Amino acid sequence: MRIEKLKAAFDLEAGFVQFPLHPETPAEGRPLAELYAGRGLDPEAMYRRMKALMDKEGLPYGRRTHTYNSRLAQELAKWAEGEPLGEKIHDALFRAYFVDARDIGEPQTLIEIAGAAGLSREGAREALLSRRFKDAVDADWDKSRAFGVTGVPTFVAAGYGVVGAQPYELLVELALKAGAQRRS
Repeated sequence: MRIEKLKAAFDLEAGFVQFPLHPETPAEGRPLAELYAGRGLDPEAMYRRMKALMDKEGLPYGRRTHTYNSRLAQELAKWAEGEPLGEKIHDALFRAYFVDARDIGEPQTLIEIAGAAGLSREGAREALLSRRFKDAVDADWDKSRAFGVTGVPTFVAAGYGVVGAQPYELLVELALKAGAQRRS
């Protein structure tokens, strides 16, 4: 993904802050048509736009019909941050949701995703059932609100930020503006 490319090109550390994207979504999910209803949005046009952006960046993007509550996925990601290979969870969750249209609000699905990413299924199960990363996600939501985040992805560095699926060149500009040094 672009963040790995950026980390290879610049001396910088990247971290993830969770964001409450549609936290009102019920546990069983919600059809995208329902989510967009009354907002003057065309789901097909939105899909085509995102697909074109993702294709341009060389990223996979599938066709989804539903949105799912990502709260448990975010708690899983916070757990994974402290685990060996934990950084793999972000790509695995992206693929599961945006490519394979899987329900990332369903605990068993999340446990499978964690296992497929090389993480402990039992560790993932325990983290999800205990909800011990709930407060960490709440703190991230507070932080994302304080940053003024309105969408995902949002990239923030040294007080500067860009929102949305932006070209790699814009992320390079952000890194330079924030004072990151190019690797030789």
